Amino acid sequence: MGFIKEFKEFAMKGNVMDMAVGIIIGGALGKIVSSLVEDVIMPPVGMLLGNVNFSDLRVVLRGATVEAGETIPEVAIRYGAFLQTAIDFLIIALAIFLMIKAINKFKRKEEPVEEASVAPAEDIRLLSEIRDLLKKDK
Repeated sequence: MGFIKEFKEFAMKGNVMDMAVGIIIGGALGKIVSSLVEDVIMPPVGMLLGNVNFSDLRVVLRGATVEAGETIPEVAIRYGAFLQTAIDFLIIALAIFLMIKAINKFKRKEEPVEEASVAPAEDIRLLSEIRDLLKKDK
């Protein structure tokens, strides 16, 4: 089998196509959630906390300096941006969890319920054997 033909079979399998669609939708969802957190959720939270802009929260380790006519940028730990990213992650994880939960619920409804064969209790099995032996003796 040629390389091109083998690759085409691989790429056209359902799992690969489903994965590609999931990655594209996941990327779009990530952008939507990032905008939701940055533009909708964090401004009111910042306002409630005393007009705090989370993207500006940082610990400056070294301020910006000018040496020999060259500007050296500041070195800072930007924990506000980290908080926004962590909230993004939590919302995306919650959305994915809810989608998977809904999909699993639909799958359970679609699958036919098979009746499980339950083995009879030991005393019932013994009584059945005794009954069968008594029927043979007659």
